Amino acid sequence: MEEAAAHLSYQEYLALELERGERCEYADGLVYAMAGGTPTHSRLCSNTLAQLQLALAGRRCVVHGPELKLRVEATNRATYADASVFCDELETSEVDGNAATNPRVIIEVLSPSTEAADRGEKFRHYQHFEALEEYVLVSQDRPRVEVFTRIRAGRGPQDAWRLTIRGPGDEVAFASLDVAVAVDAIYHDPLAG
Repeated sequence: MEEAAAHLSYQEYLALELERGERCEYADGLVYAMAGGTPTHSRLCSNTLAQLQLALAGRRCVVHGPELKLRVEATNRATYADASVFCDELETSEVDGNAATNPRVIIEVLSPSTEAADRGEKFRHYQHFEALEEYVLVSQDRPRVEVFTRIRAGRGPQDAWRLTIRGPGDEVAFASLDVAVAVDAIYHDPLAG
């Protein structure tokens, strides 16, 4: 991500995003323009969204794509995940009615330019979402899905997270949703060979 402006208030950030007509991330005063994705990134996002929508049919959960803004109130951070799941109801921020604050699951498709942030600082911010139960990283380089599942200890962002790694032939179990998605379905490419 490329830094677009520095030390803006959240309201100034919202005005900048509206003026530009593009999505930007906000990190406590710093604003970053979001980079475009690759065809592989786009396919993996679409496949993941489609598989989750199929698995959750008939349940009180909704899958959102990368257009939905997430706001971490505790750390004054706004971002756009590749996918997020909300169950029962979607709550929004008091300072930004277009930013959701209670994702149960967040999914990021890794790319060379975002992998370090997705694994590090972004994940640390996401841990402040009280409703968050699973954080999922989808590799672009090979069929590999990492699921971090929250182990509740009453410590909020200091809760422990259990890592499960899945590959070809495996299923990714979303314990908090009581559904599973085949890794092969996420990585399916009908245009390949």
